[in-house]
This record gives sequence, structure tokens and C-alpha cells, in this order.
Amino acid sequence: MEHNLTPHKLLFCLLLLMSFSAFAQHKKPNIIFILTDDQRWDALGFAGNTLIQTPEMDKLAAEGTYFENAFVTTPICAASRASLITGLYERTHGYTFGQGDLKEVYAANSYPAKLREAGYFTGFYGKFGIQYPDFSSFFDEGENYDRNGKFNDRRGYFFKTIDKDTVHLTRYTSQQAIDFIGNAPGDKPFMLSLSFSAPHAHDPAELQYFWSAAYDTMYQNLVIPEPLLQENKYFEAQPAYVRTGENRTRWHWRYDTPEKYQHSVKGYYRMISEVDAEIGNIRKALEEKGLADNTVIILMGDNGYFLGERQLAGKWLMYDNSLRVPLIVYDPRQAGGVINPAFALNIDVPATIMDYAGVTPPKTWQGTSLRSRQLAKRKDFLTEHLWQVDIIAPSEAIRTEQWKYFRYINDPSHEELYDLRADPLETNNLAKDPAHQATLKKLREKMEK
Repeated sequence: MEHNLTPHKLLFCLLLLMSFSAFAQHKKPNIIFILTDDQRWDALGFAGNTLIQTPEMDKLAAEGTYFENAFVTTPICAASRASLITGLYERTHGYTFGQGDLKEVYAANSYPAKLREAGYFTGFYGKFGIQYPDFSSFFDEGENYDRNGKFNDRRGYFFKTIDKDTVHLTRYTSQQAIDFIGNAPGDKPFMLSLSFSAPHAHDPAELQYFWSAAYDTMYQNLVIPEPLLQENKYFEAQPAYVRTGENRTRWHWRYDTPEKYQHSVKGYYRMISEVDAEIGNIRKALEEKGLADNTVIILMGDNGYFLGERQLAGKWLMYDNSLRVPLIVYDPRQAGGVINPAFALNIDVPATIMDYAGVTPPKTWQGTSLRSRQLAKRKDFLTEHLWQVDIIAPSEAIRTEQWKYFRYINDPSHEELYDLRADPLETNNLAKDPAHQATLKKLREKMEK
């Protein structure tokens, strides 16, 4: 049978094909990845915290998938953020503070680079946290900014302006997101990364935490309960280099008096609540542009945080306070209300983003899509903090469903072993218990491999 297409029919077919192709591309979901700075896993109402007010995050968790066992593979912002864009462990990508630029081979295989290659319109606003000379190669639009350390007062946060009005970085980042959504091209999906600086303290400042004036009265009449494990015995159990290290130094900045402790925890909560409110504004912008039903939202913290436990502050160590983070994946196209108990890691986020975008991730990546059935097969994982600096002892750990084994890299003779089922707060170190030497040896050998 012959098919004779006139020029008009041929043009119509070509236009139809182009329209179908554009429609298919446009139906790929938009993706927003929201990263908070120092938000620990239980600084979230949905996680059971009855003090903090996070209605928007709770709504995302209730309508999406909440990963109740989410962890970072390195508990410090620089290395964790590098893992979040490369899908690799720190000992693979080699990036942390003081190590120079992120290596080009890993940058080229990062999720923002791959999504841009695949036709996504990409954006980033906030704290990038990775030293790399060609930030603009990752994103069609973006701005990399963080706390301004030149000042020891609120200017460390309030240094951005919107219409000549000086605002908190949280408000500024949200407005950048709203503008990006409003101006995003209609013929391709977008991938927007938002990296809020909150609730990170402004370290040089005496008051540490700063928030918008509208949040001054939030938590004002609340008395924050004292931290767990605050007794001297838990502090004294630490090796000398931890007792005199940065975790202790920052405890003095934030928690060493009842007044400082109340101020700091309330400030930390206020900053998270402010991010929470701006998430609501961003979702409203998606609704107004008709994009809400096709936009996946992923929310995560970049590392855990000590709030005075063991008389310590900061992160960096191998206890769950430092490692465990909130992680939520909300897909409006899927039924929500799912609580996933599997181990979920920061290195899984890039693979998840690629999965949603329909793009094959590089074979060298070490994470697994959070949508994959393979996730449930993960029974253990490695976590590490490899930065060689005097004030923070580098360390590494293996965590299974029942056990955690960790050691300090420069002092391998100091080992800690915890039965997490019997001792979830990690208070009874079994490393020298004769009854647990087989477990210790097995995990030590696994670490060596």
C-alpha cells in the first residue's frame, strides 16, 4: 500500500510528533530538593517531637514517604554535600574541608550535571558548601551564598535584600524559589535545589542563633527539657581528644548554662519553624502555577546534631545524634502515608532524583534509589569522618540493624560497640566485654574490608 503525504499532511505529522515529544518531556516530574543545615532527625513533629512546630514538613511526611532510619555517610556539611551531589562516599570522592576543589571527574558525574544534560531546567539557591570553580556549569540559574562571617551579630544572617528590605536568608531563599517556579520554562521540567542555611548557628556570634522578628515569641513560654545523657559519666567516658575537642568547645558556646541551653534550643527550633513556613509558601507557589500535581519534593538534613547530649555540641562523631537526619520524599502522583523502615542514606538521594527524572545514573555511584526494592536489602552501612584536623578526631563506623561498631582512625585501640536493640542511646560500650568479642571481631574485619 502506498502512502502519499502531501506537504501539508507531512507538516501536520511533524507538528504532531513534536507536540507529542514536548508533551512527553513536560510530563516528566519537576523535582525540588530541600536541604536543611544541621537539622537532626527528631527536630520534626512527625518524628514524635511534641515541642517543635513543623506543620508543613509534617504534612509532606504524612502525604509522602517518611524514612524513619535515614543517615548521612559523613556527619559534616562539606563532605555530606559532596556525597549528596555525587552519590559517593567521602573516601571515594575525597572532598571535605581543606582538600581543594571537588575533583572534576566526580563533578561531571554529579546529578545536577546529568539532569542538565538530560534536558532539565536546573536551579540552585543557598549554601552550596562545596568548593568548585564552575558552579554555573551545574545550573541554568542559581546563586551560592551562606552566612557572612565578617560580623558577630545578626548581620551574619541578615545580609540579603528583597526590594531594598533586608531579610533573613531563609526568607530570601524561599523568595528565590518562588521566583524560579514562576519563571520556569513551560516546555521542559525543572530541577530546583534549595539549601537553607538554617538552623545552623552563626558560630562567631555570642547569641549563636538568629531568626526573623516574627518568630521572637514562638516557644517563648516553653521550658525545653534537659538533654538526655547530660550526666558527667557520659562525658567522662569519652577519650581525651573528644573531651577537649570542638564538640566540647561548642558545648560551652551553646549549652553550658541553663540560660544558654534554653536560648540555643529555642533558637534552633525557631529557625527550623521558619524554614517550615517557607516550605508552605513554596508549595503555594506551585499550586498557583498549576505545577503542584507534578512536582516531587525531597527534604533532608545534611547531618545530625548534638543538643547537649553527653555535654557535647556540633556533629562529627559516630553517635546517632550526629548521623541521623530527617528524610521525606513526597510524590503527588503516588499514594502517601508510607513509613519506610529501611536504612536510607544521603548517597541515595542523587540516584532517587535520577530515577524520578528517568535518567540512568552513573554505574560508579554507590547509592540506591529510595524507590528501589533493593533498599530493603541493605542490612548495614559505613559512615565516616575522615578530615584530619586537630580539634575533631577522625572516625569511622559500621552500623547494622542491631549493632554499631566505631573507632577513631588515629587511635584504633579505642573501640566502641553498642547493641542498639537493647541500648538505643548508645550508653553501654561492649567493646571489652568478653561475651561480645566475636561480634567485635566480625565488625572490625568488615571495617578493614
